[in-house]
Amino acid sequence: MILRRRERKRARIEIIPMIDVVFFLLVFFMMASLSMTVYRGLPVNLPRATSGTTPPAETAAITVTRDGQAYLDRQPVTRTMLGERLRGLVGANPMVAIVITADEAVAHGRVVDVLDEVRTAGVTRMAIAIRLEAAPR
Repeated sequence: MILRRRERKRARIEIIPMIDVVFFLLVFFMMASLSMTVYRGLPVNLPRATSGTTPPAETAAITVTRDGQAYLDRQPVTRTMLGERLRGLVGANPMVAIVITADEAVAHGRVVDVLDEVRTAGVTRMAIAIRLEAAPR
């Protein structure tokens, strides 16, 4: 009786399960990063515009509600308190960007008051939030 020696199988790297794992990790980290974003404003009805950009990463939100009340990062503030707090933010980070979200029904003068306080506090980067609308054809 002659015993034959079996040939060893060569090891193979299966790529399809590895692609599945990498894809799963990609989706996991995308979902995790989306849940880490912090919205500091209050919900209001924003005016519409066809042009606009996304706000920068280091921001503080000023919200002006329909009744004219101002909020800085969800905390109600008066006009003088707003200036003081903004000066503190600028002192801590001179490149802070302020995003102003005002209800579309708020009086124009109230938004101008807030803009004036932002400017006098030394903020150089600011934006007014809008609701993006499709451009007319």
